[in-house]
Formats: sequence, C-alpha cells, structure tokens
Amino acid sequence: MANKGFTLWFTGLSGAGKTTLAKRVQKIMVQRGLNVELLDGDVIRTNLSKGLGFSKEDRDTNIRRIGFVASLLARNNTVCMAAAISPYKAVRDEVRALHQGFVEVFCTCSLDALAERDVKGLYKKAMAGEIKGFTGVDDPYEAPEHAEITIDSEHETVEQSTDKIVRYLELKGLIPAAPTEDIPEAEEQAIRGRLKALHFID
Repeated sequence: MANKGFTLWFTGLSGAGKTTLAKRVQKIMVQRGLNVELLDGDVIRTNLSKGLGFSKEDRDTNIRRIGFVASLLARNNTVCMAAAISPYKAVRDEVRALHQGFVEVFCTCSLDALAERDVKGLYKKAMAGEIKGFTGVDDPYEAPEHAEITIDSEHETVEQSTDKIVRYLELKGLIPAAPTEDIPEAEEQAIRGRLKALHFID
C-alpha cells in the first residue's frame, strides 16, 4: 500500500499556500523513501501549457493536462503532487475520475488575508477593477464540497497544515509512518527506575 502511486491535489486561490505546503510534504515523503514528483501550476503553464490564456476553456485544458500527467505518474508508482488553482469543480471531478488514488487538499483563506500577503498586489488591482478575470474576485472559484483534507492557511501555521496532511496520508496507509526513534538505553533505565519507585512496574 505505502509504495503505490497516488495523486495529492492541492486546490485553492492564488496565494493560499498550495505550493508551499506541497514542497514541505514532498520533502517529508522523499525522506521516507518515496518516489515523488511535484507539478506546480505556474511551472506547467510555462512548459506543458505554453500558449494557453486564462479563458475558462484554456484554464480547463490546463487542469486536464496536469491531471493526465498526474494519472500517468501515479499509475507508475509515483506519488504525484499537483498544486494548481483548479477553480472549476467539474474539471476537478474529471481529474479525480482518472485516478485510482486521489486525495484533494483544499487550501482556504479569506480574500482580505490573501490581499495582505500578496507581494505583487494583484488582488488589490483585481478588486480595484484594474485586472479582469481574476479567480476569486471577478472570476469564480468553486470550492470543493468533499475534499479529503481542508487546510485553513489563514489560521493554521504551515507546520500545523503540513502535519495534518502527513497524518491523514499515514492513517490511510498511503505513506509509511515516520520511523520511531529508539530511546537511549540510559534514558530507558532512568524511566524504568522512576516507574518502579512509583510502583507502576515491578
């Protein structure tokens, strides 16, 4: 089970923490000996989807391409992590249907918080009407209703969110649990001594 491929799909508005979390979870998986590939929405647009615009049709095509590549990797025993806004539910459902193993991670965050953390100022420009067709402002984002994991990046720390994702994957048997650290013998003897003094053990 732990060695089978699957796809971990991060969806959410721009700046909600998808790529940051994906990279942190990827690092943990690699440390545990898994074969992992990260498909980042921005990187895919520069390479696989070069030439596509931001109409609904082009956005759908981009997500379908990411989903197809992810399904091929997962089929070949690779853990594929995709971080893309993927705003439309119907296409996310199409991508899910391509997979035997699919875990959706919904990264939530309020528009106010996203605008505050946006160093490029794109949200403020979109809210002021200077940018048209911006997802979450004047273009829809259809939030998942049944995501396997929901992350609140406005109120959770990155560490808490990462831990939530990793624990879910461990519990589902998708990734191996962290190796347990052996307690040094001297420390073990000291603990046993204290337990004996308290009459918990003989």
